[in-house]
Amino acid sequence: METIIKAAILSPVRFLTPSSARRRPAKPPTICCLRKNGDANGSNKAFSQLEGKDHGNPDMSQERFQLRDLEPEVKNNDIWKLFKEAQQNILYLNRQRVLALEELNKVNREKQSLLERIEKLEAKNQASIEIDRQSFFWELLLRIDSMVLTGMINTGEASDLRKVVMGYKCSVVDVFYDIMQKTDDELLAELHQFSDGIKKNGFHIIHICTEMEPLVLVGSLASYVRGLSQALQKRGHLVEVILPKYACLDLTEIQGLREIEAESYSYFNGQLHGNRIWTGVIQGIPITLIQPLYYASFFNRERVYGYSDDFERFSYFSRASLDYITKSGKQPDVLHIHNWETAIVGPLLWDIFVEQGLGGTKVLLTCQSFDSQCLERPEKVALCGLDPARLHRPDRLQDNANTHLINVLKGGIVYSNKVFILSSIHSKGWIIHSQSHGLESTLGIHKDKLHVLPYGFDNSIWDPHKDKFLPQNYSTEDVKGKAVCRIALLQHMGLTRSTSTILVGGIFSELLDFHVDNLKEVVQNASRRGVQVCCSTGITCFWC
Repeated sequence: METIIKAAILSPVRFLTPSSARRRPAKPPTICCLRKNGDANGSNKAFSQLEGKDHGNPDMSQERFQLRDLEPEVKNNDIWKLFKEAQQNILYLNRQRVLALEELNKVNREKQSLLERIEKLEAKNQASIEIDRQSFFWELLLRIDSMVLTGMINTGEASDLRKVVMGYKCSVVDVFYDIMQKTDDELLAELHQFSDGIKKNGFHIIHICTEMEPLVLVGSLASYVRGLSQALQKRGHLVEVILPKYACLDLTEIQGLREIEAESYSYFNGQLHGNRIWTGVIQGIPITLIQPLYYASFFNRERVYGYSDDFERFSYFSRASLDYITKSGKQPDVLHIHNWETAIVGPLLWDIFVEQGLGGTKVLLTCQSFDSQCLERPEKVALCGLDPARLHRPDRLQDNANTHLINVLKGGIVYSNKVFILSSIHSKGWIIHSQSHGLESTLGIHKDKLHVLPYGFDNSIWDPHKDKFLPQNYSTEDVKGKAVCRIALLQHMGLTRSTSTILVGGIFSELLDFHVDNLKEVVQNASRRGVQVCCSTGITCFWC
């Protein structure tokens, strides 16, 4: 019994004494992984071996545990570094790709630009060849004029030689290719040899005018004369242009500009006065420039128009032009005169020059408008050799409203065989009744010879069928692209895009003060009717 009680009593707890530190420490718990079947995964043995190795070195064991803790962080850093490097490589490749595409686009643009330049150069070269042939042709005709003025040949012989040149225009280029190296005597001998069996083709037309592009440009007359002359030439007509030799002329584009050595005299203010005659070719069109000697101040001025003596200036030029034509033996089929400035040619021809070899010549007057007519005292027409009493009559030059004055433009209408008024939208009747500016009765009497012509379109300057800057090209045969251009213009100008709204566009080479005032009125009237207007001068643009 006593033995049982002693066994049941717990022995007191014994604390370690310093001597117990010499004992081996207790083993740490063994770490193992179990498979799904509950068996050890074999790592127990490895860990036991590791434990045995590190058992005597606690620091190394602790370091290994720290390394185990750092391994995921190191791996994450390595992965992130690789990701960043890959991202940088991708960005670099994208940049290189963009640069390569830009370089490719640049090369394509340069290639397209080069092709366009080659195209233009080929077209220019072809045009230059044609212009050179035209220039040669006209230089030959102008040499004939020079022979007449110097007295080498008479006017009848000059007329026959011109028929030779006009009849075989293509052949003479090949036969007389070295014209500039030949003297007048040599050239005349060869022309005589070439003159058998020649028949005249086309009409001989001479413009007597005050403007021509690109020599002198003030308004629409300059481009009209150049464009019409070139168009008539293409149809086989012989076309010449006579201009005053203004001080402001741009002579850089004139080919073969030369002064005829003999002076040409013309009548003015009771006397004969000398003129220098200059000839040349510009864009295939032969031109003659008349330079007064005694009245040199007439055209040595800054402006072309706007002087108090404009009637004297241009009546002198008109008379000098006719004197030059008759002296050089020319017998043109048509004298084409323009606006009031050369309208006096009509009365001069029928009252004076019809008996001097111009009996078969017709007069054609073109008016840009009737708002400028030139009213003067009747006695002033005597300056150029006309009879004031003969012309100051209601059926001739007397102004319809101011009967004490003569109306120069009215005289041109009365004495011309045909009168052309330029307008793209108005009828003859509307012009006579609403735009005649006091000439209604005169136009009514001569309405059978009055013709309304639309403004021409020179596609050598701009052609919507070839313009590379248009969003889509169009032509008279295919106008679909015009609607695309219309929408693009409205979008660019910020205007309402409506297919039912009328859009009017205008391009002006120059806007003078009086043009602006007229244009403002037109634009305001149009906008009140719901019409959209967009106008440009090439420098400024306005719309509504």
